[in-house]
Amino acid sequence: MPALPSAQAPVGEAAPAAAPDKDLAALAKGGRTNFFGFLLRLAARLPFLFIAGRLYGADALGRFASALVAVELAAQLCTLGQKRGIAQRLSQDDRDAAHVIADGVVLTVLLSALVSIGLYLFPAPMFPSGEYFALDKLLVLAICPVAVTDIALAALAYRFDVGATVRARSVIEPWTLSIAAGVFWAQGAYFGMDRMGESGLVLSYVVSVFAALVASLVPLLRTYGTARYWTPHPLRIGRLALATAPLAVADAVEWGTRRLDIAILGLFATPTGVGVYYVAQQVASLPQKLKTSFEPILGPVITRNLKEGNLPAIARQVSQVGFWITAAQAGIALALGIPGDGVLGLVGPQFTGGILALAFLLGAEVCAAPAVVSEAALIYIAPIKNLWVSLGTIIMQGVFTIAGMLVAGGFYFDEMDQAASAAGALLVTLSLASLMKSRLLAHYLGEKVATLRWPLLLAAVVAGAVGWAFVRFTPEWAQIALGIPAILGAYCLTIWRFGFGPADRLLFRKQDKVQETGAS
Repeated sequence: MPALPSAQAPVGEAAPAAAPDKDLAALAKGGRTNFFGFLLRLAARLPFLFIAGRLYGADALGRFASALVAVELAAQLCTLGQKRGIAQRLSQDDRDAAHVIADGVVLTVLLSALVSIGLYLFPAPMFPSGEYFALDKLLVLAICPVAVTDIALAALAYRFDVGATVRARSVIEPWTLSIAAGVFWAQGAYFGMDRMGESGLVLSYVVSVFAALVASLVPLLRTYGTARYWTPHPLRIGRLALATAPLAVADAVEWGTRRLDIAILGLFATPTGVGVYYVAQQVASLPQKLKTSFEPILGPVITRNLKEGNLPAIARQVSQVGFWITAAQAGIALALGIPGDGVLGLVGPQFTGGILALAFLLGAEVCAAPAVVSEAALIYIAPIKNLWVSLGTIIMQGVFTIAGMLVAGGFYFDEMDQAASAAGALLVTLSLASLMKSRLLAHYLGEKVATLRWPLLLAAVVAGAVGWAFVRFTPEWAQIALGIPAILGAYCLTIWRFGFGPADRLLFRKQDKVQETGAS
């Protein structure tokens, strides 16, 4: 097995840099800001899962989850790849930045309107089981605000304004979702508004995404101003659609790998089974949000280094950020997975059957980190080949997931085993995707790209031993209240002592104000 890079010799450097470069400082600054947002999002997500699981039940949650797959996919497609592509357009287009953003927003709004009307008239893709209420179809109203919010926050991230993403995605949206879910349930339970209560999860989601839209547009206008003297032009917007189509497909495929399992599970299992899996996925996807801590900053840094032809710097930055993400995701996965029964039990006793699915899903998020950071560069260096790898990935996942469903059905396994097989298929698929994309990026850069280091294994062993002791000798409440902090503490101390070098500790060191790419 090839030797993994040590903390003292980061990839792409013959020796430790005398001083951290500005790009890593920028990445660390953005990562710190958005990591705080991740903690806020975690604090807000748990109340929603508790309300949805305890008050609405697994059946309603499963129906909502199935519908959300179609709506979020539609929103992803309607952005036409501009969530990541707008950094390149802003760096290359000589026009006023507000005009560039306006073109993208108009294109997205037009596409969103067409798709929303189509899904409202033909709601079968949202509700494959055929079970839904009249108000549930209003979920299509979320497509446009979700897509426009993504573009607005990406444009703000280009100016290194990560705080807007934290406020919109980690504070306003999740807390609005939790509060609205409680309010709609209370209206149905205590005021006789049954239809409101039955569709409360859907209506809450619609309210939350509009709140996030407002929270993103206000700083966008403050940063870029209004698009004065701008007029939409069909040919210009049409060329934009064609230029961003490959990236749009890659985005949709990357997103689809995290939703295809629910879509297929909805065809084989009941809404209750889908609801249990959805809760496990929501808990497991919390570490996945860490990648967004760096993604908005990594894009502008990569595009600038590509323009300068500085390929070794890209390899060094991708490897560095990949290690940061992998280390953080592994720690959180251990903390949530070892006492997984208690974590799922907080949502409701019927959800504890999803423990095996939770374990597979948490592992999948850790294995996906190399693919995530490699793709951040591949979409600019080799977009077509990256697209083919992404398409191959989602096809593999579909085959593995359906095969798992058929095997589980053939042996008369229950719904929890079906959910676990879907999660296992995701774990295998994302592991293969990470291997392929990291190798492909290394080929184009001519530099080694590695995100793993041996101290990660040591930290996992130490944290696992602490977690085993808590699960073995303490009651469930102590496993959650004391075990999770203890597991995280043991993991962080070990990785800090044996895994982090000077460049890694930059993530936790307050730097002077970073020069903003694209601020001029």
